[in-house]
Amino acid sequence: MNQRPNNQLFDAYFTARDMREVFCDQGRVQAMLDFEAALARAEARVGLIPQTAVAAIEAACQAGHYDFAALGEAIATAGNSAIPLVKALGKQIAANDAEAERYVHLGATSQDVMDSGLVLQLRQALALIESDLAQLGEILATQARRYVATPLAGRTWLQHATPVTLGMKIAGWLGAVTRSRQRLCELKPRLLVLQFGGASGTLAALGEQAMPIATALAEELQLSLPEQPWHTQRDRLVEFGAVLGLIAGSLGKLGRDISLLMQTEAGEVFEPSAPGKGGSSTMPHKRNPVGAAVLIGAATRVPGLLSTLFSAMPQEHERSLGLWHAEWETLPEICCLVSGSLRQALLVADGLEVDAERMARNLDLTQGLVLAEAVSIVLAQRVGRETAHHLLEQCCKRAVAEQRHLRAVLGDESQVTAQLSDAELDQLLDPAHYLGQAHTWVERAVAEHIALTA
Repeated sequence: MNQRPNNQLFDAYFTARDMREVFCDQGRVQAMLDFEAALARAEARVGLIPQTAVAAIEAACQAGHYDFAALGEAIATAGNSAIPLVKALGKQIAANDAEAERYVHLGATSQDVMDSGLVLQLRQALALIESDLAQLGEILATQARRYVATPLAGRTWLQHATPVTLGMKIAGWLGAVTRSRQRLCELKPRLLVLQFGGASGTLAALGEQAMPIATALAEELQLSLPEQPWHTQRDRLVEFGAVLGLIAGSLGKLGRDISLLMQTEAGEVFEPSAPGKGGSSTMPHKRNPVGAAVLIGAATRVPGLLSTLFSAMPQEHERSLGLWHAEWETLPEICCLVSGSLRQALLVADGLEVDAERMARNLDLTQGLVLAEAVSIVLAQRVGRETAHHLLEQCCKRAVAEQRHLRAVLGDESQVTAQLSDAELDQLLDPAHYLGQAHTWVERAVAEHIALTA
C-alpha cells in the first residue's frame, strides 16, 4: 500500500532507524491491529465470541493490508486513527468471513485501541533505549577505568580550577546513565499496562464478562492489568516522558563537555574521526563535534516536547478534547530524539581520542596557580590558616605580575621555604599528587554500573 511521504532528510542524524520503525505509520497501525487480534482471542477464550471468528480477524490484522494514505485522510474527519482503521478492518474481515466481522472490536473504544497500541510501541522503544543505555554504561565504565589517573584541569565557571581526572569526569557521565537505567526499571510496572475501558471506562457493554475479558486481553498482550482504565489519567506516559527528558539532559551534559574539550583552545578530548565527519564547507581544517551537536540538540528540544505532555495532563472527565490529541506525536518524537542521541553517544564514547600531553600543558597554563590550594592547606597546618592564605594570595599575585611559575615564586619566599622543603613544594605543585578521591569516585561509579548489570 502507498504511504504518505515523510520528511526524512534529518532522520539519520537525529533518530535511530529502529526507533523510527517503531513509530512509523506501519508501526502505529500494526500495534493497534495487534490489540484487535488479542481482543478477539481474549473474547473467544471467555466464550463471548465464537472461536471460529478468531482466525479471520487475526488474518486481517496485518498492517500491510491497509492504505496508510487513505487512513491519514480519514483521520482528518474521524478525529482519531482508530475509527477509520476499525472500519477498514471490518471491511477486510467481511470480504473473507462476513460472520466474523460481527465480532471485531467488541466492547472496546477507540482510545483503548490507540493507548494500548501505544503501550505496545513503548515497550519496543523501552527495550531499544535500555539496550543502548546498558551498552553506553559498559563503554563509559571501560573508559573511566582507562583514564582514572589521567589529570586534566577541573573547570568551574569555565575557568581552570584544581585538577581532576578524565576518568572522574567520565564516571560522572556513567553515574547519570546508571540512574536513568534504574528509573526505567522502576517505571516499567506502571507504564506497561493495558488500556481497556470501553465507552466511558466502565466496560458496561461486556456485562459480567468484562473482567475475565480484560484479564485475558492483558495476558494476550503480555501487559499488566491496571486497577482501572486510565483514559484521562496520563501520569504513566508523562512519567516515561520525564525519564526520557532526564536521559536527554544527561546525554546533553556529556555532549557539552566533549564539545568544550574539543575547542581549539583546549584540544584535550575529541570525538572519533572518520572520513567526511565534522568538516566544513569552506574551512578544510575544521573538525566539528557533530556527534555532540546531536546530544545537545536533543537535550534542547526534548524539554519543550515534555512540557506539552505535562500541559496535556488535566484532561476533561472521561475523555479528553484536544489534550489527548496533543500527545499523539509528542511522546513518539521524544523517543526518537533520545534514540538518536543515544546512538551518537555510543559512537562518541567508544571512540574517544584523548591528548594527555595537551591536558598536562593546559594544566600548566596558569603556571601552578591551580595548585595554590594544595600548598595553602599544608602550610596552614604549620603557620595557621589566615597566615597561610594571605601568604599564598600574595605569592599568586606576584606570580601573575612577574609572569613566573608559582613554584619559582614560592621558592623565593623565605616564609614558605622555612616551612616546606624543595621536595615538598615539588610534590605539592605536581597535579598528579592532588587528585583527592578521583580514583574512589571512579571505582564507586563502575561498581554501581556492574551491580545494575549483573
